[in-house]
Parts: sequence; C-alpha cells; structure tokens
Amino acid sequence: MRVAGIAWFLALVLWAPGCTVDSLKKRGVVPPSTPEERAVAFLVREVPRWPRENHCFSCHNNGDAVRALYVASALGFQVPPSALADTTAWLRRPDQWENNKGDPGFSDKRLATIQFAAALAAAIETKHVQDRGEILAAARKLAPEQNANGAWLIEPVSALGSPATYGTHLATVAVLEALSPLRENRIFESRRKAEAWLVEAPVVSVLDSAAVVIGLARRSDPQSVAKRKECLDRIRRSQTLDGGWGPYVDSPPEPFDTAVVLLALAGLRSAPDVGALIRRGREYLVQTQLPNGSWPETTRPSGGESYAQRISTTGWATLALLRTGGERHGKSSVPKGPALGP
Repeated sequence: MRVAGIAWFLALVLWAPGCTVDSLKKRGVVPPSTPEERAVAFLVREVPRWPRENHCFSCHNNGDAVRALYVASALGFQVPPSALADTTAWLRRPDQWENNKGDPGFSDKRLATIQFAAALAAAIETKHVQDRGEILAAARKLAPEQNANGAWLIEPVSALGSPATYGTHLATVAVLEALSPLRENRIFESRRKAEAWLVEAPVVSVLDSAAVVIGLARRSDPQSVAKRKECLDRIRRSQTLDGGWGPYVDSPPEPFDTAVVLLALAGLRSAPDVGALIRRGREYLVQTQLPNGSWPETTRPSGGESYAQRISTTGWATLALLRTGGERHGKSSVPKGPALGP
C-alpha cells in the first residue's frame, strides 16, 4: 500500500473507534487506494452534508465540489446516488437559486448562479439530468449579468481569484462552459462576446492565463491562437520545482492554481512538453493531498482557514486529477466535454 494510502487508513482507524483492517474486510469495505478514489470518497461525504446540516445549498459543496462527483460517477468511480440526489434536485430549479438561504455577507449571488449553472451543465453532460431546458433557464439568469464588454465581472479584472471567488477571467470561462450544452443563436452571440473579451483582456496571473487557455480552446482564429500561446508560455515559465503552480510567475505553488492549470493543459497534450508539465503537476497534487482525501484550502492571502475554500479547492483538484489521469474501469478519465465539466 502506498504511503498516502497508509496515512488515509490510519486516519480512518483513529477516527472510527473499533474500526480495524480486519473489521473493514469483514464488512466488505475496500478503502480507497488512489488519490482520485480518496478525493471522491471525501466529496461523497461532504457534498450532501452541507444542505443536510445547514438547510441550504452552497456554491462550494453543491456547485464546485459536485461537478467533480458528476464526472467521477460518469467515469465509473463509486458515487452513491444518495450523494447527488438532493443537489441534483436543487440544480434543476434555477428559478429558486436566488431564494437560497445563507448569510448575504458571505454570498455573491451572481457568482453562486455561475457555479450552480456550471454544476447543472456537468449534470446534463453526464446524463444525471436529461432536460436541457433547465440549463436554458439558467442561461436566462446569467444573460443580464454579462457586461457590455462580454465578461462576467465578479470582481475587478485585476483582482486575483480564489477557489470560492473565481475572479473575472475564470468566472467568464465558467459561464462559457455552462452554456456549452446550448445551441440557441442568442447563446452563440453571448459566447462570441465573451470569447472576444478573453482575446483582448490583459492577463497578468497564471490563474487567468489558465482560464484563457480553457475559454479559447475551441477557437482557431489567429488572435485566439496567439493569446493561447502567450498564456501557455507563461504557464511553462511558472511551474515550480515541486511541479505545482502559484497565482503568479514567482509565487509558491497552491493546489487551486495547479488544478486550474492542469485543466487548461488537459486539452493540449499534443503541444511540446505539455505531457511532462501535466505529470509534474499531478505529482504536486498527489503530494499535497491530505490523508482524508481533501486538499489544504487555497486562500488569498495564503495560509488562511476556510471550509468553503477547502471544499472548493478539493473540488477543483479532484476534477483536475480526473481530467488528466489514465484509464478507470474501462473508461477514459479525460472526458471529451468542457474542461470544467465532464
């Protein structure tokens, strides 16, 4: 058993009185052994726990984290239907999202709408939701929030995003991914404006560079190709000695920034040296995964404590490992859909 697997096992034994290897075997319980399995097992516990204990749905548990579970389920990982049922029912009611309970001081309803819409799109692409009319209803909620320049301005463009705040570049890309199942003309126009903004908007951080690579992945015009190359060059220069990425070129690595970069690189495997970048980035995430399957929260500034940021960080990191892994149960763990979804 790998060292990380041993650590997870010891944590489980210490956490559950009377829980031993033999007792687990007698009950037919096989502990998760791979980083992906440990991450999925953690999210299976945490995603449904928030609404059960707080009587509301959160953009971190029931937005960011559940996206990873939808993808994991589609790839054959063990995700019990009970872990998804309440969240899926919630996501299917976009008209109720703005009535969600919670502390207004800690809730940006515009960003929450984006996160729930991205999760709904993932549910649709992985066949957990069959009715695409529900994502169209979500699109109607997102449309009025699009700025005249094409972006979804969650924060000032220069502000550095985080797992639970995104920033303007990542928020705009998340909307593009959420709208990807739709084919209506007005949606195409909204997407065109957003992509045009990504081509023109200044990019300073590694995080925004990764977001731009994801957002312009489908475009082949010279301007988009040049912008992707510029952002990929910054990503190449920014990988740290231990394989991860921080928010800026000279920053220490963080799990969240590393995860978003890996999602950006997942569709660029044919580019020179990208395979090596992915391998080292995955190694960093595996090394920083905690025994319970989660990752330390990425906060701005670094080193803070936040349950919301930890759950969102873990959702992004899990999705990155799923998107950049090998084979699982006969299914490719590099889905063909959007980078932020399935």
